[in-house]
Amino acid sequence: MLRTELASQGAAPKIARPVPLRESVFEALLELILTGHLKPGQHLAESELAGLLGVSRQPIREALQLLSGEGWVDLHPGHGAFVHAPTVEEADQLLAVRTLLETESAKLAARHSTPDGVQRLRALCARGLAAVEADDVDASVAINSELHAAITELSGNKVLAELASQVSRRVRWYHTPVARKRGRDSWREHTELVDAIAAADEDRAAEIMRKHTEHTRSSYLEQREAEPIEAAPEPTRRRRPRSPK
Repeated sequence: MLRTELASQGAAPKIARPVPLRESVFEALLELILTGHLKPGQHLAESELAGLLGVSRQPIREALQLLSGEGWVDLHPGHGAFVHAPTVEEADQLLAVRTLLETESAKLAARHSTPDGVQRLRALCARGLAAVEADDVDASVAINSELHAAITELSGNKVLAELASQVSRRVRWYHTPVARKRGRDSWREHTELVDAIAAADEDRAAEIMRKHTEHTRSSYLEQREAEPIEAAPEPTRRRRPRSPK
């Protein structure tokens, strides 16, 4: 009786369950990877990570397994865990897909633009430019991701938003190494894009977004050519000792 009455009145909110420690460790390690503090190809020693995050080795080990399952970490028997070092082809393919998704997002955002939506985008542009002026790369990259997510949300296409969100974290990973190089140019392009969305100019918004994402793609590939990433060591096959005859 009491349960029914409270439920009908909305007076019994669900109690939030604590997040498992391995998931908190997962998010902490992923953030370190995305921001470049843990670099591609870098060895991940469980004891060092445990000391860094103030936890035991068990949740570190579990988080590394989760990160491996999502392609952020490579586990090599006999060598340990390493931050995944993406191949040039892997990065190129993902950034190409990103261009297709976000070009359509920009077009639809211009079609469905609202004054509130445009105001939000302009505020993000102002924050992003301020981060560039302060040489705060981490903030600039985070705000960049927030801006692109807001544009996709403004498109009104939920399927498109879901697909774009699946690649957004990895795009952030690829964007971080070139964020300082792109700097003001990137936010100038963002401003032009928002102007086109505000003017409901679908074709112009799509073209600006296409060029903008291609600039990031080419910048990343040029960076990789100039500074190749050293891959983790290949796992060694251990030979069993021969038993005496």
